[in-house]
Amino acid sequence: MNTRARTRILAAAATASVGALALAGCAATGGDAEGADGDITLTVTTFGTFGYDDLYAEYEEANPGITIEATNIDTGGNARTDAFTKIAAGSGLSDVVAIEEGWLGAIMDVSDTFVDLRDYGIEDRKGDWVDWKYGQATDAEGRVIGYGTDIGPSGICYNGAAFEAAGLPSDRESVAQLLDGDWENYFAVGADYTAKTGKAWYDHSGFVWNAMVNQLEEGYYSADGELNVEDNAELKERFELLGAATEGGQSAAQTAWDWNGGKSFVDGTFATFVCPGWMLGVVQGQVEAGGGDAETGWDFADVFPGGAANWGGAFLSIPESSRYKEEAAALADWLTQPEQQVKQSAAAGNFPSTVEAQETLASDATPNAFFNDAPTGAILAERAKGVVAQFKGADDSVIQENVFGPALSGLDRGETDTQGAWDEAISLLNELVG
Repeated sequence: MNTRARTRILAAAATASVGALALAGCAATGGDAEGADGDITLTVTTFGTFGYDDLYAEYEEANPGITIEATNIDTGGNARTDAFTKIAAGSGLSDVVAIEEGWLGAIMDVSDTFVDLRDYGIEDRKGDWVDWKYGQATDAEGRVIGYGTDIGPSGICYNGAAFEAAGLPSDRESVAQLLDGDWENYFAVGADYTAKTGKAWYDHSGFVWNAMVNQLEEGYYSADGELNVEDNAELKERFELLGAATEGGQSAAQTAWDWNGGKSFVDGTFATFVCPGWMLGVVQGQVEAGGGDAETGWDFADVFPGGAANWGGAFLSIPESSRYKEEAAALADWLTQPEQQVKQSAAAGNFPSTVEAQETLASDATPNAFFNDAPTGAILAERAKGVVAQFKGADDSVIQENVFGPALSGLDRGETDTQGAWDEAISLLNELVG
């Protein structure tokens, strides 16, 4: 591991939460169990909502002698800390490790920590994935270190009951027409909603900002890997647009990944939520945690301000430290086959990265009972048209979470204005990233 990469990994660990560090200490260690009869236990670490539980059981049944020991970390940010802490320590990674798109750039600095999946036949599957997904997991030396799981085409989740209370149309087609257009239109509708109800339009500025940034051709980094924040006029313009809406009362100032234990999804605290496919499972989980259900009124519209956007997506990688590389690669390969990606989408609401699975969902208008019978798979297939993932630099997730995250949180709480929040973000950028 080179010095630059080690420094970045340790810095990432230092900026993460204490809770994530605790997780890093207790997550499973790769290939640590083998019975006397040759049976083996494969350890897997994922994060968020992957929808793999039934698939694990199916794989174990089809492969006698294989037991899967799964660890799921609550968020991608905490999973980053878990992975980087163990890479820095030189031990402790699971046999299969899920890597999030936002920190894949940092992983590429230490890509030799993971096996080259070309040694396990991944090149034979290259055509399975959308081309940019396969390319994302390929390092500068041509080594492929990840099987693609999902991608993050985005639509708008909205609470139909809240829309009706404000006198806004609530059926999916009308909401799509209402919100069709750019971010200025989205915030204009939000201003109308807030004026009529006295309630917030979106949950907090951070997630909206992430969606706005991901939509740009180049975000925090230019395509050639250079930092692209401080003098980025397009980025600043979007920040000011969001800031004006937040100062106008459209943000509910929620805590990311908490939402008052889910109650804010149930009590009408906010009316809309930016939803890449994988977030559908998060919304459902939060509503249920808050005491709600399908009757709470959440729906999913085939629209996104400004057009196509990708937020997130993941990969399954095999560390060099695994004792069972071949078996781990076989499991990761199976989990990311089109057939399994369709099942994963049904379980977690995310959207597959394989072309065949995407085509299956595009033709399948199966109603999602939780989201007012919305054909979520077909909607995501439509939202995926034109999606191309943005280049993510080494510290992309650090910039999102630890630079703009605190600055926007202060703006949400009214502790600063838009310019002050931007200045704080630039100060944090220079402090943490340089």
